[in-house]
Amino acid sequence: MQDSIVRATLRALLVPRRLLPILLVSVPLVAAQVRFSNEEPMAGPLGLLLCVLCVSVAPVSYRVLFPEGLDLSHGGIRLLLYATVGLGVVLSAGVVLPKLLRLGPTFLTDRYSLAVSMGLFLVGGWGLGRDIGFEESLAHERARAERLALEAEQAQLLALRSHLDPHFLFNTLNAIAEWCRTDGAVAEAAVLRLSAMLRSVLAGVRAATWPLAQELELVRTLFELHLLRDPDLFQFTQEVEPGLESFPVPPLVLLPLAENAVKHGPAAGHRGPIHLTVRAHGDTLVFTLENPGASRGPREGSSGLPTVERRLALAYAGGARLTLSSENARTRVTVTLPRTGPPTGLTT
Repeated sequence: MQDSIVRATLRALLVPRRLLPILLVSVPLVAAQVRFSNEEPMAGPLGLLLCVLCVSVAPVSYRVLFPEGLDLSHGGIRLLLYATVGLGVVLSAGVVLPKLLRLGPTFLTDRYSLAVSMGLFLVGGWGLGRDIGFEESLAHERARAERLALEAEQAQLLALRSHLDPHFLFNTLNAIAEWCRTDGAVAEAAVLRLSAMLRSVLAGVRAATWPLAQELELVRTLFELHLLRDPDLFQFTQEVEPGLESFPVPPLVLLPLAENAVKHGPAAGHRGPIHLTVRAHGDTLVFTLENPGASRGPREGSSGLPTVERRLALAYAGGARLTLSSENARTRVTVTLPRTGPPTGLTT
C-alpha cells in the first residue's frame, strides 16, 4: 500500500497545476543559492538537490504517515516522525553533504536558511500531500457515485421490466377467462401459447439482451393470442431485413408497443392490418409498428409508452429514441436503436 502511495504521490507532483507552483518557488531559491554563495561552484547543484529532496520526500512522507489526513490520535507520534524525516533531509543535504564535499558556506546552508528550509519541508509537504489526498478522495467518491448511479439505473431498469409481467399477464388471463366461457378449444390453445410466452418473458426479465428473433417471436405470439378469439380482428404482417435476426435488443421492449397496437387499434373498433417492419438505416436499426386508428397521443396516467421510453433511455444512455405519429387514420410508432447494441453494463 505504501509503495502505491509513493508512486501515486510522485506522479501527482508532476501534474502541471502542482509542478508550476513548485518551480515558481524552487527556481528563485536555486538562483539565490547561486547568487549569494560566494561563487561556490557546487552551490547550484546543492541547492537543486535540496529542493528536489524536499519536494519529493515531504509530501510522500506526509501521505505515508497520514494516509487519512492529519491525525493526532496517536499522541503526535506520527507528527514527530514527520518532523524527524524533515530534519534528517534538511541536515543531510544542508550540513552533512557540504562537509563531506568540503564546500564553503552557501546561502541555503546558512543556519537561518536551514530553519526556513525545515519550515518549507513541513508546510509544503503538508500542503502538497493534503491536496493530493483530497484529489484522490474526490476521484474515488466520483467513481463510487458513478457506480451507485449505474446500480440505481440497473435496479430501476429491472423494476421497469418486472412491471411488464403482471401487466401482460393480467390482460391475457382476463381474455382466457372469457374464452373459457365461450370457446374451450380457443382457451386451451391460448393457455399453451401463454405458457410458452411466459417462459420467454421470464427469460427476458433475467437477460441483459437477447436476439431480435426472440423479441419478434414474443410479439407474434401476443398477436396470435388475440387472433385466437377473433381471427378477423386484424391482419398481421412483418418485414424484417435479412441478417438482423441476431441483433441484440433489450428484452420485452417491443411487447408493450404490440399490446398498445391491438388495444388502441382493432380492439377499440379500428379493424385493419397491423404491420411491423425492421430495417437497418446507416448505423441505426429502425422498428416501425403501424396499427389502424388515429392516435390521440399518450393518455394521462398511461404507462405503456413512458415505460418503453424510460427503458430505452436507461439501456442506451440516451442513444435510442421513440416517436409516435398519426396519419390517414393509422398510428405509427418508430423505435430507433444504435446498431452497436446497448452499452456494456447498462442493461444487466
